[in-house]
Amino acid sequence: MEEAELSTIDGSKILDDTSFNQVNQVMEGLYTLGNNAKVKNALATKTTVSKDKKTWTFTLRKNAKWSNGDAVTAKDFVFSWRRTVNPKTASEYSYLFSGIKNADAIVAGKKKPAALGVKAVGKYKLVVSLEQPIPYFKLLMAFPLFFPQNESAVKEYGSKYGTASKYMVYNGPFVHKGWTGSNLSWKLVKNQNYWDKKHVKLQTINYSVQKSPSTSYNLYQANKLDGAILDAQASKQLQKSTGYTVRKLASTQYLQFNIKKYKKFNNADLRRGISMAINRSALSKTLGATYEAATTFTSSGLTTVGGQDFTKLATGKAGKTYTTYNKSLAKKYFEKGLKEAGISKLSFTLLSTDDDTSKKLAEFVQSQLETNLGSKVSVKVQSIPSKTKLNRVLAGNFECTLSGWIADYADPISFLDCETTGNSYNYGKWSNKEYDKLIAASKKASGTARMKLLAQAEKVLMAEQGVTPLVQSNKAWMVKGKVKGIIYNSAGVCYNFKYAYIAK
Repeated sequence: MEEAELSTIDGSKILDDTSFNQVNQVMEGLYTLGNNAKVKNALATKTTVSKDKKTWTFTLRKNAKWSNGDAVTAKDFVFSWRRTVNPKTASEYSYLFSGIKNADAIVAGKKKPAALGVKAVGKYKLVVSLEQPIPYFKLLMAFPLFFPQNESAVKEYGSKYGTASKYMVYNGPFVHKGWTGSNLSWKLVKNQNYWDKKHVKLQTINYSVQKSPSTSYNLYQANKLDGAILDAQASKQLQKSTGYTVRKLASTQYLQFNIKKYKKFNNADLRRGISMAINRSALSKTLGATYEAATTFTSSGLTTVGGQDFTKLATGKAGKTYTTYNKSLAKKYFEKGLKEAGISKLSFTLLSTDDDTSKKLAEFVQSQLETNLGSKVSVKVQSIPSKTKLNRVLAGNFECTLSGWIADYADPISFLDCETTGNSYNYGKWSNKEYDKLIAASKKASGTARMKLLAQAEKVLMAEQGVTPLVQSNKAWMVKGKVKGIIYNSAGVCYNFKYAYIAK
């Protein structure tokens, strides 16, 4: 099951984890992730890196094909990457190319896509030029944004490319079938043109979107689902049951305020008051055993620095104060913020998706604010389908939105980059010069020095409440014992079904 609709299978235009997980099964890049985020060769058979770590040369396998029979070549990578950074494509994820030669200038419209530091040398050699070493570059290359695309398919399907299963060609272990662009069920079918099909054991994976945990658990019990996500109540009741599985996620649920469009949110004291009025420990208990209170934007367990979790290094006194429940201090800051903003009362709509967990989370925030801040705040919750919400948020058509972020790779920059000025995922348009400088400096540093700069940036973000973290979310599942061989990682694209099988 998935909890939300599929929005696209166009690798350049993906925004959500449902779509990323689908594309990771039907497409393949230079590398793939094994267990514990171990990078393994996929389309690359050999990698050489220059002494200054700024030139990467990949030798590609010669037996890889697209589902239409075309050979997968270095040109497919060049085409794909140029398409993603081209401002005309409007890729929300193009910022991840930052550090590849000329990428930032191309995304900003100052240079042509052809200037990107990637070139094909013959059919099976790909050379990538970086502006500075990127410590997590190998992990990036296993992320679907950097997968190849078939130019003839993109041109043939035009604006329909990636909007339904039939408007796409595939080079991964499976091909997509039956998704029309709006329906809530589809299939992944074994790709007979895949170069390593002998290791793909499953013939078909049937998917359905289930927004009600009780419905999904009933389907699981009726043997119509092999895996079902549990809600808080069910996860408490079923903890000792056979098949109960907790899947760790490098994920944070948080509030984003539309600071650019709604000036009432452009006040740090107001945002601090809102944050301190939320009892995160009570929230995590409401959502279930798999949720924990979040006091940083970067999730805990993502990486360690000198033997301690990054979030410990990144928790400053001010940030900790503003993410700790304190009703009296919350009121004090909130009323100070109202006065500074020149308003007597704050009324706003909190936008969320319509799955069970998101609705509970949004309603909890609503209750906490109205109870703990009194009559000077009024919150309306609006829960809508995932795809509709994405479009609303992208258009800036919201006051406050409940957002979730899953790290694209196991590094704090995957979180912190999102809140830099101009980043496409900074939907609220929060902006801070000191924060931007720290993130920019971290991209030229390495090792512990780099992590310290990122920790300083996290402290600025929390002190200003540029975003308000709520909970770190893991997922409780019931999974049939016969399902074996799934590769799961907490960061990046979580699932890889290439080696999955059903035990006899």
